[in-house]
Amino acid sequence: MLYYTQILFVKPGQETVFHSFEDQVLPLLARYNGELVYRVRPSESAVVTTTFGYPYEIHLVTFPAKADFEAYRDDPQRLQFIDLKNQSIDRVLLIEGVAL
Repeated sequence: MLYYTQILFVKPGQETVFHSFEDQVLPLLARYNGELVYRVRPSESAVVTTTFGYPYEIHLVTFPAKADFEAYRDDPQRLQFIDLKNQSIDRVLLIEGVAL
């Protein structure tokens, strides 16, 4: 099982656009054996220390294999909404890992 952590930084004022993107693409995870384990919107006060800024959301997603993640990432239906992501996201930190 692979785990993907996404730390998402949304452009100010683009939260609604970001939510529209998420509403369209998160349901597609199951098609590729993916599972959204956590979707967290931490307050600034929840961040003890940062040199990277304050994230809007943090996601933890699992996939059985990297090929499943790549198929989700490249899904044509998901890519139809990529402009919403590009419009609303300032930057993303994506971390791939495994359970120890």
